[in-house]
Amino acid sequence: MPRLRLLLSSSSPLALLLAAMPALAQTPAPSDAPVRAPSVSVEGNASTQAPISEYKTEGVSLPKFTAPLLDTAKTIEVVPRQVMDDQGVTNFRDALRNVPGLSIAAGEGGSQGDTLTIRGFPARGDIFMDGMRDFGSYYRDPFYLDSIEVLKGPAGIVFGRGSTGGVVNQVVKAPTLEGFTAFGGAVGTDFTKRMTLDYDRALPEIAPGAAFRVNILAHNSNVAGRDVVENTRFGFAPSLAFGIGTDTRWNFSYIHQTSYDIPDYGVPWLFQGAANTGTLFAEPARVNRSNYYGFRNGNFMRTNVDVATAKYEHDFSDALSIRNQSRYGHYTRQFKITEPQINGNVGAGGANTIVSPGTSLAALTVTRNQLSGTSLETFLQNQTDLTAKLKTGTIEHTVVTGMELTRETSGPRRDTARTPPGNSTTDLLNPNPDNPFNAGIRPNTRTDVNAWGIAAYALDTLKFNDQWSFTAGLRLDRFEAHSLQRTFNQAANGFITSTPPTGHYDAIATYRTALVYKPLPNGSVYFDYGTSFNPSAENLALAANTAALDPETSSTMELGTKWDLMREKLSVTAALFQSEKQNLREADPLNANQQILAGNAIAKGFELGVTGKLTDNWNILAGYAYTFSKITSSPQGDIGQRLANTPLHTANIWTTYKTPWKVTVGGGVNYIGSRLASSNPRAVTNNAGGTTSFIEKAPGYWTANAMAEYPVTEHATLQLNVTNLFNKAYLDQLHPSHAIPGAGRTALLSMNVKY
Repeated sequence: MPRLRLLLSSSSPLALLLAAMPALAQTPAPSDAPVRAPSVSVEGNASTQAPISEYKTEGVSLPKFTAPLLDTAKTIEVVPRQVMDDQGVTNFRDALRNVPGLSIAAGEGGSQGDTLTIRGFPARGDIFMDGMRDFGSYYRDPFYLDSIEVLKGPAGIVFGRGSTGGVVNQVVKAPTLEGFTAFGGAVGTDFTKRMTLDYDRALPEIAPGAAFRVNILAHNSNVAGRDVVENTRFGFAPSLAFGIGTDTRWNFSYIHQTSYDIPDYGVPWLFQGAANTGTLFAEPARVNRSNYYGFRNGNFMRTNVDVATAKYEHDFSDALSIRNQSRYGHYTRQFKITEPQINGNVGAGGANTIVSPGTSLAALTVTRNQLSGTSLETFLQNQTDLTAKLKTGTIEHTVVTGMELTRETSGPRRDTARTPPGNSTTDLLNPNPDNPFNAGIRPNTRTDVNAWGIAAYALDTLKFNDQWSFTAGLRLDRFEAHSLQRTFNQAANGFITSTPPTGHYDAIATYRTALVYKPLPNGSVYFDYGTSFNPSAENLALAANTAALDPETSSTMELGTKWDLMREKLSVTAALFQSEKQNLREADPLNANQQILAGNAIAKGFELGVTGKLTDNWNILAGYAYTFSKITSSPQGDIGQRLANTPLHTANIWTTYKTPWKVTVGGGVNYIGSRLASSNPRAVTNNAGGTTSFIEKAPGYWTANAMAEYPVTEHATLQLNVTNLFNKAYLDQLHPSHAIPGAGRTALLSMNVKY
């Protein structure tokens, strides 16, 4: 571990910051100044009436975390509603660009939607909503969110399966007793047309503490710099609460989002070189970033999301409380998507074959690989948490125990292009998206997966005194999945069983320990160790060659410090981490059709964060992450390769300032270092059968954003946001088969009214 030892040396940036924290804590706070009046947000959120300068969050919404963020031994980054509003965020992915160590990946052939990598490891199945898994393959809109919490490192004891590099938890807006109406309307240079409504009313005539809230969204936009691509969304999210501010509280909520998009599968990778020349780097074809290789009138993706939740909370006393939450989620998806693949054999077939050096791009064609299908996922869960505070002698305990019962199903159906006519082609440099859609589509496979889970857990935080506390927890999970795959038979005109049913269950324990030391009331130093697991059916996909395998396991060590400065208005954090995944699933070198547990991977580095107020009128949200990752053992010969979609450096800064002229101005920069589309070199053949290995690599990039807001009246503001200010061309989302360019310069003008 030479790199970690270097990071811990007396001259390292983290060591210097640790040494300086107590001195910084004594810095005199700035003199009091008038705080900016509450502002209207793009989404009209007003649940906390926080002014625009309020970016700092005190705690986490999850009941298993009972201490303030300052005293929680884990890197947790929160993107509050106000930050999303200031940035004019209109999708989930853009909100997450505020989190260092997190990068965006592209959807796969059969699984679209928000796809993330956190600290080196995939997190597509690690997206949660108020502590419950939000598994559906769809692109989320944050119109119904109060904040987004990103918890780094394994959290198996909190969330169960997955959570190797971290999890993302969406915090849904809840009714309040405030009573307000907020409306937001926006238009953009990418033809954005967006309207939101946030309506909140107390209902004392119904019951004490009763309130109703509804959020409504209508959105349509293109993507700047990209032809054809279009996103259309509609959503509404009503919720009804009883007993707000009392010992017994109920909340009933429902979220619906429907989308109808012309999806973007970007540009193809170019495999150019001579056969049998070792390992080469591949890059996406250098074509006009506006090129669209699909069909304007043939490609679409339609999703419907329905999530109903009932939550009950009761405080027996100040020392004992219970929380029970039940949820049913229903996710449907239909898609016809074109994935571009370069033909190396000029003028003929051979998609994704080697292109000879010196070949003109004008001579190349692109195969329009058709991806088509439908899917239905369901999620049913009941979750109970019991929190108790007690003492044994002089030691104070906060104990959280509970259990979860879960039933999940997945039923994807995938089609194939019929031959003839099969997949059509188009020019690489000048594709024509107005060609008629001529792919013959027929059903191919249908898979039905049923999964059941049961878990029990307990965590105890022991507070020895004002300086020392210790947390220990254990969780037991039993996860069982059964899968049946059928193939379409043309003669029978229906699906018939093609492989025997498969099934597997795992019983596994995860645990966490953490030690916190507070040298001063406003600072902490901590050490955290936790584990998690990834079963073969983690993403509700179980195949015959993985069904018999035990889960992959992972563990993380983290050493960090957190300090609240400037009269607790500014939070400064730093952390060293090392995550290791054992027993990676790999292809058996003796039988390529069989998987074995034979690989290891590691991700380690450090993170820095600053959040809050530098002055009463000056906000900041900034972070930096250094993540060194590699495959440490593998039977595939890829030892030493960096992990997919894991930049060495990621950084972000966003800041706003309230000027004396009432105008608030802001701006920021996002940086993503170079990334690989896959950890495994890709073996590509030419027409003569020669093979060359390629590593698909995208260069790093940075983008700048800016905003200005002006209060037109007491109840209305006008806001201008410009993203990708300098119109940088970059690759935003990577996949081993395609890469999606980022949006060009975009201006969004919003009018927001609240009363």
